[in-house]
Amino acid sequence: MRTYLTNLLTWSTLINLVDILVVWYVIYRLIMLVRGTKAVQLLKGVFVIAAVKIISWFLQLKTVGYLTDLVITWSVPALVIIFQPEIRRGLEHLGRGSLIFRSNNNQHEVEVRMVKELDKAIQYMSKRRIGALMTIQKSTGLEDYIETGIPLDADISGELLINIFIPNTPLHDGAVIIRDNRIAVAAAYLPLSDSNLIPKELGTRHRAAVGISEVTDALTIVVSEETGEVTITNNNNLIRNLTRADYMKFLTAQLVPKEEAPNPNPVVSFFSRRFKSRKKKEGKQ
Repeated sequence: MRTYLTNLLTWSTLINLVDILVVWYVIYRLIMLVRGTKAVQLLKGVFVIAAVKIISWFLQLKTVGYLTDLVITWSVPALVIIFQPEIRRGLEHLGRGSLIFRSNNNQHEVEVRMVKELDKAIQYMSKRRIGALMTIQKSTGLEDYIETGIPLDADISGELLINIFIPNTPLHDGAVIIRDNRIAVAAAYLPLSDSNLIPKELGTRHRAAVGISEVTDALTIVVSEETGEVTITNNNNLIRNLTRADYMKFLTAQLVPKEEAPNPNPVVSFFSRRFKSRKKKEGKQ
């Protein structure tokens, strides 16, 4: 038994395990990157072509196999063109280090600032009964809906959000979509829900908010134009008539990561522990 464990726990086995984990993690991050985009549907098409190729090989369907080979041959440059937005976004994430490493402290500060700016806009618009629809992307991508809006790529500020939703302005009709702590687009179209559970007095903004929560994990804030009531939808839940304390607590819990103590340098930590242990021994002597 000991010999078996010794042969199993070799350097080669460790390298192979690390190799598998790295590939698994990269594939996982790529899946999360294209999740909720049109790329998912295209990937399903790729799997169908692969399945047809395997079936044609198994059943010896030479003509089908030949045509499938042609499709596969030309699919490589075609996929690069089709997935160009996703590839560009992935390289941007990699350049910022957000694809692999994340700074929890910086993320915490950015999310806290975003919640404060959202609060500023909500308070202003709610008191003056200015209708608003703001969707915040979480894990599921919103690329299909971002494509329907007018690109802004702007820092989040309460003043900008207020100005966007001022009535009779070009951008007020539609949704603001926030992605990666930035205002990605304004005047975007969201899917309307057909649910019969939505109260009849609620309008198109609320149906759009429920609709996006049915197909993604996005968090959406609605300010009613008629009553100034603040509503939040998330994971197909409609939470109405929220006070400032209520929505601030909810937004903080959903959007602001817990602040973690910075990890010390492992080398400094090692020598620090050795120095402390030596001082303790000298003190005992």
